[in-house]
Amino acid sequence: MPPDLARHVKGVAIQVVDEADEETLEAFGLESSWDISGLYRGTPLGMKDAGGVAHAPDMIFLYRLPILLEWIETGEELGRLVRSVLIHEIAHHFGFSDEDIARIEQG
Repeated sequence: MPPDLARHVKGVAIQVVDEADEETLEAFGLESSWDISGLYRGTPLGMKDAGGVAHAPDMIFLYRLPILLEWIETGEELGRLVRSVLIHEIAHHFGFSDEDIARIEQG
């Protein structure tokens, strides 16, 4: 991760797990854990208040099995694919929605 970006995600835990759990699937209305390759859980930077209110820790989950399946299906270079998922989740940490991210990626 580039140092300029890394300093903005200081304190955000990044975990690699096999796949999303049932609670996550239910929360997002997903039928299969193959439908999600990453997730940001936390309070986006712009929504944190300066009043010292404690928030749940910020975490990014990378789901290994769905990422590997996408790698196999698309033939995209694995490092590039992981980087793309990670940057997508970091964008959520900055407060970007999926729609915002899609517009940026298309532009």
